Amino acid sequence: MEFEPTDTELRAVLNRLRRAQGQISGVIRMIEEGRDCEDVVTQLSAASRALDRAGFAIIASGLQQCLVDGESATDPAESQERTRARLEKLFLSLA
Repeated sequence: MEFEPTDTELRAVLNRLRRAQGQISGVIRMIEEGRDCEDVVTQLSAASRALDRAGFAIIASGLQQCLVDGESATDPAESQERTRARLEKLFLSLA
C-alpha cells in the first residue's frame, strides 16, 4: 500500500507532523528547564495526539487507494482479505 495523498492531504499530514515536531521540541526544552511534571505530560500528550492524527490521515489515504486497487484485482476476494489484514495491522500499530 503506497501513500499517494492529494496535495491537500499531503499538506494536512505535513502540518500535523510539524506541529508534533514543535511540541516534542517543547517537551525537551521543558524537561531541560526542569518544568512542572504536569505541564510536561500535557505537552507530551498533545504531541502524541498530533502524531496519531497524522498516522490516521496517512491510513485513511491508504484506505482510499486500497479500495481503488481492490476494484482492479484479478481475485477480488483474496485481495480484499489481504487488504483488510494489512489495514488492521496498521490501525493496531497506532493503538
